[in-house]
Amino acid sequence: MVYLHPQPQATTQASIGEGPSYGGETRGVAMGLLKGIDPLLTADVLHVLRSMGHGNKLVICDCNFPAAEIATHTTTGKHIILAVSLPEALGAICSVLPLDFFEQTQAMYMAPQEGVALPPAGVEVVSALKCAIGMHCGVDTRVEPIERFSFYEEAKGCFAVIQTMERRPYGNVILVKGASVPMGTI
Repeated sequence: MVYLHPQPQATTQASIGEGPSYGGETRGVAMGLLKGIDPLLTADVLHVLRSMGHGNKLVICDCNFPAAEIATHTTTGKHIILAVSLPEALGAICSVLPLDFFEQTQAMYMAPQEGVALPPAGVEVVSALKCAIGMHCGVDTRVEPIERFSFYEEAKGCFAVIQTMERRPYGNVILVKGASVPMGTI
């Protein structure tokens, strides 16, 4: 089954600045260098996202994840740091990255190994990451748990690692990139 989800274009007051004045009229200009692109998406992040192909996977992780080490095993070897929370990073990334709805699961988050309970802060961050992904990719997006040590192995086969400043435990997710197709063709 194929799902098409419109990408909402949310503009917050914090992202609007005063633009130049033209004949006494002031126009609002989104802060950042590119129109419609979240300013959290740095040139390095945009390059990685654009370089990824259909089916490639991207790790977005918390500050405790062994990102530098895992990145050495990825396709590109890239380890990019974003000084924001995991939900903020996911919101920005999912605003431009199509997910793969041909796959069984579009996103996988780290879960504790068997016999270990997810701590309350972990429950909170998992809920927040599901919300951030769902907001941009749709409620039909399948976000599934993957056991911690299996997550590390899966991460090594990813395209790149983007590390956030998220401090809550288990704030780690892998996204599967989909194809960007003209509207109405699927």
